[in-house]
Amino acid sequence: MIIHVANPIYDSVFKYIMEDERIAKTMLSALLKKEVVHVTVRPHEYSNTTRDTLSMFRIDFAATVREREGNEIKDRIVLIELQKTWLNTETLRFRQYLGAQYSNKNNIREAEDKGFAYPMVAVYLLGHRVGNIKEPIVYVNHDVFDYNGNVVEDGNIEPFVESLTHNSIIVQIPLLHGNVNNRLEKVLSVFDQTLVDGDTQQVLKIDEDKFADDNDMLYVLHKLTAAAANSEMRQDMNVEDEYYKAIEDRDTAIMQRDKMLKERDCKMAQMDERLSQQSEQLSQQSEQLSQQSEQLSQQSEQLSQQSEQLRNMAKALFVNGLSVEQISNMTGIDIDIIAKFIG
Repeated sequence: MIIHVANPIYDSVFKYIMEDERIAKTMLSALLKKEVVHVTVRPHEYSNTTRDTLSMFRIDFAATVREREGNEIKDRIVLIELQKTWLNTETLRFRQYLGAQYSNKNNIREAEDKGFAYPMVAVYLLGHRVGNIKEPIVYVNHDVFDYNGNVVEDGNIEPFVESLTHNSIIVQIPLLHGNVNNRLEKVLSVFDQTLVDGDTQQVLKIDEDKFADDNDMLYVLHKLTAAAANSEMRQDMNVEDEYYKAIEDRDTAIMQRDKMLKERDCKMAQMDERLSQQSEQLSQQSEQLSQQSEQLSQQSEQLSQQSEQLRNMAKALFVNGLSVEQISNMTGIDIDIIAKFIG
């Protein structure tokens, strides 16, 4: 049977379902791949109670995890720092939040005189892709090695090490395309945005029969169905839509402005290139004129020297008794010019 449920990618819906301990246990057990027997939402002052330029919904859990150590089964407390965002977000925002958790004295183990902290796992539910990673869910786990690269047994569960390092789980929601190959993908299938029904993102259309054999998932779906029917919840989603519409409008305006600036810069660069070419041409022309001027100067100097030689020759011939007419006939120089030469 096809049912319509509220989209848990909305902060208000996600908070609504994750504050339910059964759903939180279902979700965290699947993410950690371990049995979570108890979950409490930890009070903190970093929740997304006000809007900023980017959505960053945060919620902290203290999860009691049941694990087998040798022949014994032990319960351990693990802190889950869950952060969810729709938009591309600077990693600095994630780091700042984790830094606040590392410095929070409430995260120190009870009755621990050495100040060891609870082990922590950071979970990121992202509404965007991370680089070229094609897997929808990736685990970033840190091992402890010796100098030769051999894994140090029990190194990860040493309180000193756990206090200073943490593992991470990254979920890329856009890559959840209905493929269910394991328990976690089945749980996260309620985030599959290809199931959006109609023009609004607020409602998903889900085939309830696919979860008929899973009481925990049926409980999640019934909770999401109740959220979809809740008028206050729908109003909260409307507010989020208005907020993200404003963000999209702002980003569109920024993109258009950046495009205009890029086109202007391109035109300026082309203009600068043309001016540079014109300047180069003018420089070449100036160089040519300078060379021509130098050539004319040299020619003028040569003519002056030739005129001086002719003057001296005419004077010499006149001194030797030749007449002006004879000198003109001999040299081919006009009589008036010869008269000027000999004064």
